[in-house]
Amino acid sequence: MESIFYCVIPARGGSKRIPRKNIHIFHRKPMLAYPIEAAKRSFMFDSIVVSTDDLEIAQIAKTLGTTVPRLRNSELATDTASTLSVIQDAIRMFSLHL
Repeated sequence: MESIFYCVIPARGGSKRIPRKNIHIFHRKPMLAYPIEAAKRSFMFDSIVVSTDDLEIAQIAKTLGTTVPRLRNSELATDTASTLSVIQDAIRMFSLHL
Protein backbone atom coordinates (compact mmCIF):
# COMPACT_ATOMS: atom_id res chain seq x y z
CA MET A 1 0.00 0.00 0.00
CA GLU A 2 1.38 3.37 -1.02
CA SER A 3 1.83 6.04 1.66
CA ILE A 4 -0.13 9.24 1.38
CA PHE A 5 1.23 12.33 3.11
CA TYR A 6 -1.29 14.85 4.39
CA CYS A 7 -0.65 18.36 5.63
CA VAL A 8 -3.30 19.42 8.14
CA ILE A 9 -3.62 23.17 8.70
CA PRO A 10 -5.81 24.06 11.68
CA ALA A 11 -7.71 27.33 11.15
CA ARG A 12 -10.56 28.04 13.53
CA GLY A 13 -12.91 30.95 13.11
CA GLY A 14 -12.70 32.44 16.60
CA SER A 15 -9.77 34.35 17.99
CA LYS A 16 -9.76 36.64 21.00
CA ARG A 17 -6.59 38.56 20.16
CA ILE A 18 -7.07 39.09 16.41
CA PRO A 19 -10.68 38.50 15.34
CA ARG A 20 -11.00 36.57 12.06
CA LYS A 21 -7.20 36.38 11.81
CA ASN A 22 -7.15 33.49 9.33
CA ILE A 23 -8.97 35.53 6.72
CA HIS A 24 -7.48 38.89 7.73
CA ILE A 25 -5.66 40.41 4.75
CA PHE A 26 -1.91 40.76 5.26
CA HIS A 27 0.18 41.99 2.31
CA ARG A 28 -2.74 41.53 -0.09
CA LYS A 29 -3.48 37.91 0.93
CA PRO A 30 -5.51 36.25 3.66
CA MET A 31 -3.25 35.04 6.49
CA LEU A 32 -4.35 31.48 5.72
CA ALA A 33 -2.61 31.71 2.34
CA TYR A 34 0.86 31.74 3.91
CA PRO A 35 0.92 28.24 5.49
CA ILE A 36 -0.90 26.83 2.46
CA GLU A 37 1.69 28.29 0.08
CA ALA A 38 4.55 27.03 2.28
CA ALA A 39 3.10 23.52 2.28
CA LYS A 40 2.74 23.60 -1.51
CA ARG A 41 6.30 24.87 -2.01
CA SER A 42 7.68 22.06 0.15
CA PHE A 43 6.50 19.38 -2.34
CA MET A 44 6.24 17.05 0.67
CA PHE A 45 2.48 16.46 0.73
CA ASP A 46 0.04 14.59 -1.43
CA SER A 47 -2.85 16.56 0.01
CA ILE A 48 -3.21 19.80 1.97
CA VAL A 49 -6.25 19.84 4.22
CA VAL A 50 -7.62 22.73 6.24
CA SER A 51 -9.45 21.84 9.43
CA THR A 52 -11.88 24.61 10.33
CA ASP A 53 -15.18 25.27 12.02
CA ASP A 54 -15.89 28.32 9.87
CA LEU A 55 -17.68 28.26 6.50
CA GLU A 56 -15.97 31.42 5.21
CA ILE A 57 -12.51 30.04 6.07
CA ALA A 58 -13.46 26.78 4.36
CA GLN A 59 -14.48 28.61 1.19
CA ILE A 60 -11.26 30.65 1.12
CA ALA A 61 -9.19 27.52 1.78
CA LYS A 62 -10.83 25.79 -1.17
CA THR A 63 -10.13 28.75 -3.47
CA LEU A 64 -6.49 28.50 -2.37
CA GLY A 65 -6.39 24.90 -3.62
CA THR A 66 -6.83 22.88 -0.44
CA THR A 67 -9.35 20.31 0.67
CA VAL A 68 -11.87 20.94 3.44
CA PRO A 69 -13.66 17.61 3.83
CA ARG A 70 -16.11 18.86 6.49
CA LEU A 71 -16.42 21.55 9.13
CA ARG A 72 -14.75 20.77 12.45
CA ASN A 73 -16.95 19.94 15.45
CA SER A 74 -17.58 22.87 17.80
CA GLU A 75 -15.80 21.19 20.74
CA LEU A 76 -12.60 21.25 18.66
CA ALA A 77 -12.98 24.96 17.93
CA THR A 78 -12.55 26.40 21.41
CA ASP A 79 -9.69 28.22 23.12
CA THR A 80 -9.02 25.08 25.16
CA ALA A 81 -9.01 22.58 22.28
CA SER A 82 -5.49 21.39 21.56
CA THR A 83 -3.85 21.24 18.16
CA LEU A 84 -3.18 17.57 18.89
CA SER A 85 -6.91 16.86 19.27
CA VAL A 86 -7.59 18.65 15.96
CA ILE A 87 -4.91 16.58 14.19
CA GLN A 88 -6.24 13.37 15.76
CA ASP A 89 -9.72 14.25 14.51
CA ALA A 90 -8.33 14.77 11.00
CA ILE A 91 -6.53 11.40 11.13
CA ARG A 92 -9.77 9.67 12.17
CA MET A 93 -11.54 11.38 9.28
CA PHE A 94 -8.87 10.23 6.78
CA SER A 95 -8.94 6.65 8.07
CA LEU A 96 -12.70 6.51 7.44
CA HIS A 97 -12.13 7.48 3.81
CA LEU A 98 -9.38 4.93 3.05
